[in-house]
Amino acid sequence: MNASLIQSMINAIDKPAIFITNDYVIQAVNDAYRETYDTEVIIGNSTCYTISHRNDAPCDKHGEECPLAQCQKTNRPSSVVHIHNTNEGKTYCDILMKPVRDEDGMTIGYLEILDRISYAAADSQKNKMIGGSDNFKQMLNRINRAAQSEIAVLLQGETGAGKELVAQAVHQSSRRKDKPFVVIECTGLNESLFESELFGYEKGAFTGATNSKKGLIEVANGGTVFFDEIGDVPLNMQVKLLRLLETQCYRPVGGLKQKKADFRLVCASHKNLLAMVEKGEFRQDLYFRIAGFPIYLPALRERKSDIPLLCKHFLSGSEHRHKHFSERALQTLSHYSFPGNIRELKSIVEQAALMSNDDDILVSDLPPQILGVGPAETQAIAEDIMPLEQAEQVYLEKICKHFDGSPDELANKLDVSTRTLYRKLQRYNIKLKGS
Repeated sequence: MNASLIQSMINAIDKPAIFITNDYVIQAVNDAYRETYDTEVIIGNSTCYTISHRNDAPCDKHGEECPLAQCQKTNRPSSVVHIHNTNEGKTYCDILMKPVRDEDGMTIGYLEILDRISYAAADSQKNKMIGGSDNFKQMLNRINRAAQSEIAVLLQGETGAGKELVAQAVHQSSRRKDKPFVVIECTGLNESLFESELFGYEKGAFTGATNSKKGLIEVANGGTVFFDEIGDVPLNMQVKLLRLLETQCYRPVGGLKQKKADFRLVCASHKNLLAMVEKGEFRQDLYFRIAGFPIYLPALRERKSDIPLLCKHFLSGSEHRHKHFSERALQTLSHYSFPGNIRELKSIVEQAALMSNDDDILVSDLPPQILGVGPAETQAIAEDIMPLEQAEQVYLEKICKHFDGSPDELANKLDVSTRTLYRKLQRYNIKLKGS
């Protein structure tokens, strides 16, 4: 395959694309790729990692998974999500790498195609998912794959993990992004409301129906419908939902004419739906209809390296934007399990910022549950507070009663001079064990 043919292939791709050889050198580039980066691409000289990462070595030498290395290893296409230094700053990119072969089947180079991810960021940005951990990047990769298709998506993860944000990301990256995104809260949706809320009703359909009303399915026409906590839909209503999904048709309450539904389906649940299927609490046929492409949202404890970034993000969007967490406070947060996930972290950041007396948010400013202290223990600690001099005396009395070493050894462990130790013991009338 000659150079002009390779360049023609690159030019035909509407996304940023390059052709590189085994040594990471760019041999062909399209205009979309040149426009993506500030650094000039010099054919036959520039490497992919210098342009995208401003690194002096390939990605796998800097702790990232390298798609070219994966291609070389498997001789098959590979994809990864990386943070690139684009003309818009640090930007998430979904990278697809494909081997290019000649007529004899020999690999002559690799085609790299970039897909910018607009719904996520590696720094604080409004209305975007924030993170940089490996688990976060893996989730972005699956979101991007789902967005390119019309397949039904099932979001699975704990409460507070950000399922609605992910649902919006799937919608915003799809061909339906200019159409409505409609959320249907399944929790508390009883049978009498189910059909009227989803399908709407005609005037006079029931007492109080003085006017016709569009259902949410009609409002979402052409867009995306997000069924939040679909595991809470009772069995008797699951049949009606399944019929809607299978026929793409519905009839408003009190209406005679069927209407056609046109929407992308995204569902979410914090429950184990397969376990519910086994117990007979969720229809198996409905499960397989909604779970075309499952996406797991990692819990915050599974992406702890994102905690400092999220703390900074929540502070920057609040009235406390001038404040920051101390290193010790961040370390303390990293040891907490966060049962409420990102939603809980946001609440903790707000509480700690209010409790801090200056710009530094310290460990002592964190809520009691972070420190493993309950309300009763907090009260007990408050009652046990004593003057520092008294606390020093109590501590010295305790250790001197049990310490078997010499005065020099004890002074060394206390990180004071022997002279200072003797002075303190004399002040509090304390004697060392055995003296």
